Amino acid sequence: MTNTPLRPLMLALMLPAAAAVAQQKMDDMKPVNAAMKPTAIAQMAHAAVGTVKKVDAKAGMVILAHEPVKTMNWPAMTMAFKVKDKMLFDKLADGRKVEFEFVPEGKDYVLKSVK
Repeated sequence: MTNTPLRPLMLALMLPAAAAVAQQKMDDMKPVNAAMKPTAIAQMAHAAVGTVKKVDAKAGMVILAHEPVKTMNWPAMTMAFKVKDKMLFDKLADGRKVEFEFVPEGKDYVLKSVK
């Protein structure tokens, strides 16, 4: 394959399009009820099912591999949740499958209940 002077130009023209597609994918992850006011979404508890991957009681965190969360328009993923109610740690053990509820708080997600 020959290296033509047009190749760098074409690459430079394609990069903004790739960035736009990536941003669109992130926009797709907005909560399903995005028409609601942000404060209403922040106060709303979301239910999910997941598997405990790591518990860090000292840091007040748990890592869960959860199934899709329809109310948040999230795919299945692994992420950290804050645990403010220390009693919930009794129900969180590595490898355990749990049903849980969480609420957004600023940039964090906080567990409210675990079954």
